Amino acid sequence: MPEQPVRAKLVDVAHAAGVSKATVSKVLNGRQDLSVRPETRRRVHEAAEALGYRPHSGARALAGASTHALALLVPALANPTYVTIARGAYQRARELGYLSLLAEDFDGQEADESFHDLVQEGRVDGLLIASARPGHPLLDALSRSAVPHVFLNRSVEGSGRNVTMDVARSSVMALDHLHGLGHRVVGHIAGPHGITPSEVRKEAFLRHAGVLGLEAAPVASGDFTEDGGGSAARELLRPADGRGPVTALYTSSLAQAIGAMAAIRELGLRIPQDISVVGNDDLPVAGHLHPPLTTVAMPLYELGTAAVDALVGGIEGRPVGDVVVPTEPGLVLRASTARPAGAEAGTGAETRTGAGTGTGTGGTP
Repeated sequence: MPEQPVRAKLVDVAHAAGVSKATVSKVLNGRQDLSVRPETRRRVHEAAEALGYRPHSGARALAGASTHALALLVPALANPTYVTIARGAYQRARELGYLSLLAEDFDGQEADESFHDLVQEGRVDGLLIASARPGHPLLDALSRSAVPHVFLNRSVEGSGRNVTMDVARSSVMALDHLHGLGHRVVGHIAGPHGITPSEVRKEAFLRHAGVLGLEAAPVASGDFTEDGGGSAARELLRPADGRGPVTALYTSSLAQAIGAMAAIRELGLRIPQDISVVGNDDLPVAGHLHPPLTTVAMPLYELGTAAVDALVGGIEGRPVGDVVVPTEPGLVLRASTARPAGAEAGTGAETRTGAGTGTGTGGTP
């Protein structure tokens, strides 16, 4: 069979005409308010004709029509946390008459351009951004754009459009549980440096450890992956001067917890007899690990729905502001936590259950 011709893209026309993609989009859609010379307009039209460029059918949105589609940008589809967020966003969008699309922010790709093009070419009405890491080029692009958008799970300070959860509460719940069992040296496996929810979780962990008077609260950072959790666990479980041995670990994600549990076994230790483990996810697989994993469940489904509510409100002209999902985290007790050998359970630190909304919960890396 003969090869199918490659359809020309907006960027191809821009390169051929020597102008920006935004200029091409506006020229081809008849925007008369664009200050460009007639020669430039002619060059754009000639380049489009030579390349056989056909604007996407959604480009009518530039003239004021709505596509009733939203786009959700996540840092990693391999992370089940974002699948749960996406489910909440998709179902709420449907209820409001919108379609929610999903895009992955691969490292090294020009996500700011490709994602911004979804709006510039009229394919979506607004953006749900869950990958707003510090220094992301998309942040600069959005600061100079009128594109409707909200940030979720990873907030942007001062943006006034963050949709978040009570991340600090998750650390308090995990530490209260472990302290109540009698653990006095608890280690925390944080996420990568600079990731907002990870920093908030770590700061809350250290602050509450001080309130509880724990002997030590060492922290090690790692990626939100099994390897990241394993390497951080090995670091925390090494003997250290000035403190007793770590008897419990609290991780920032389910993947980290799985890696930490593997590392504990590699070191010849038992769970929970020697080391208790609490993960910051509650996905179905947590109950099928060996032993089943105690977790702090976060309202991720509700996070997805709240983000869509905020974005659609902005698209429809209502004020956009910071939103905190009112649903609190919940502790799901399983067999990976127990009283440390030789210790008496503490008093005044009751454990709580109550995770889940029946719609799916998970962690918040």
